[in-house]
Amino acid sequence: MSEHSSRPVVKKQPSFSIPRADEAMTCCCAGQRPTNSIGTDDGDKTWNIRYIFLLLVFSAVWWLLYQGISPFANWLVYKLLSLEASSQGGAALAFFLYDTAKILLLLVALIYGISWLRASLRMERIREVLAGRGRAPGYVFAALFGAVTPFCSCSSVPLFLGFTSAGIPVGIAMAFLITSPLINEIAIVLLWNLLGWKFAVIYVSTGMMAGILGGLLMDVVRAGRWLQPDILEGAHKTQGLQELKPGEKRRHLTLRQRHRFAWGEMCGILHRIWLWVVTGVAAGAVLHGFVPEDWFAAYFSAHDWWTVPAAVLMGIPLYSNVSAIVPVMESLLLKGLPLGTTLAFCMSSVAASIPEFIMLHRIMTFRLQALFIVYLWVVFTLAGWLFNSLQTYLL
Repeated sequence: MSEHSSRPVVKKQPSFSIPRADEAMTCCCAGQRPTNSIGTDDGDKTWNIRYIFLLLVFSAVWWLLYQGISPFANWLVYKLLSLEASSQGGAALAFFLYDTAKILLLLVALIYGISWLRASLRMERIREVLAGRGRAPGYVFAALFGAVTPFCSCSSVPLFLGFTSAGIPVGIAMAFLITSPLINEIAIVLLWNLLGWKFAVIYVSTGMMAGILGGLLMDVVRAGRWLQPDILEGAHKTQGLQELKPGEKRRHLTLRQRHRFAWGEMCGILHRIWLWVVTGVAAGAVLHGFVPEDWFAAYFSAHDWWTVPAAVLMGIPLYSNVSAIVPVMESLLLKGLPLGTTLAFCMSSVAASIPEFIMLHRIMTFRLQALFIVYLWVVFTLAGWLFNSLQTYLL
């Protein structure tokens, strides 16, 4: 027997690591078994118990902070800084501090919770639902999917590209592109909280209808032929949507992996939109504190038909996030701007922007982009006129 053969064989122990959010999602989508950082059931149970305990603690802290926003803002502005409640600067600063803290706290809770629930989202199932049940249901499903994705006008462009490249009809993809920046769960909660349930229902209904009708229009005029040539060439290929292989089963993510995915989504989205939230609240605070009470009512009166299309034209080039535009809408309504005009201006500034048009040039020809812009202008103008005429009955 040789010297080497007498040595004991030592098996290399496998190592375990915690996957990042994107790794966890890739593992789940590919049907692989998620890796575990501890590798034992007892370790998982210990981590899960600690996670639930800390979640309850942070939820209680979040609730206390949320309830204390208004008293703290008033104390800071009117007591510590000694500003008068009736002064323009005092009203604007109190509005800014209160709405900024309130919106950011809501964003933290909502994005984390929604992302936690979306952790096992099946992309191949989305494509099947959007394109596999006929055009009419496809518009509705695409608009609904857009409504639950927290994207701004620019962030929705890559997914729109993925849909068109995957062979989904351009009308269905367009329904998503229009609805996604207009509506999400965060906007609904903010609208409901700041402006009331009636305005929230009006806003969501208008956004959904704009997406569905836009998708229908694009298919009626056969807008798919106006995609860029390379997009048309790849329209019959599946790109960016991972599918399970035949016979594979999808694994459920652990609490640890769901947390990591939700935490990564929350941090990433907040990093992208916090500045727009602060900017939007600051604009709302300026309107709230410094703009004369009757300025908007005087220059954008509901009795002047041209004010609604003019407001839409002013809003389309702007770049804003739906979470940032809500406090602006609140200020405009408080200043006397009619319901329909406010809705038309704010929705146009959220649904489209110059940066988005620059990105869409990679996907759409100039003819399709022009049709897209004209459609948004027409549909928001019509919605503005309609809700101006019904304002007495709605609010």
